[in-house]
Amino acid sequence: MANSIEEIITTLYEMVQDAWSLPLGAEKCVLERDKVLDLLDEISNQLPGELKQAKTIVESRNEVITNAKREAESILKQAEQRARQLMSQEEVYKQAEQEADNMIKSAQQKIKELKAATNDYVDDALRRTEDSIATALNEIKASRSSFMALTGNQPKQPSPIIEDI
Repeated sequence: MANSIEEIITTLYEMVQDAWSLPLGAEKCVLERDKVLDLLDEISNQLPGELKQAKTIVESRNEVITNAKREAESILKQAEQRARQLMSQEEVYKQAEQEADNMIKSAQQKIKELKAATNDYVDDALRRTEDSIATALNEIKASRSSFMALTGNQPKQPSPIIEDI
């Protein structure tokens, strides 16, 4: 099989060019399904790993946020328990209440920091993924244009959905 996506696409183009035309169907041809599917699988396997990585990052972000919330809840429960234990003496109670407030504020600040860091990381990973996909799309468009120029065919107008990507 081919090594790079460009070589795989070239192989696919050659298969289409060399394929038998169907009778009364100038635009239709016969291809070996298994070979085409194998080549498409290979293209899928070689696409930038950022797509899978982005999904993993989003899942990791959600896990970090969930863990931070659990930790914050745990801190809040600890603060509440400690405050209840110290209620018997007013001065001690006030000190416990202040500690609980500090713990809550600390936990809230930690959640904000974790969320901001996670969001920045996810945004950067998604931006890199978007750049990789845009580069791959541009390479495919250039390959298609070259193919169309070689065959002398005029490219069909792409659907508006693809153009918006």
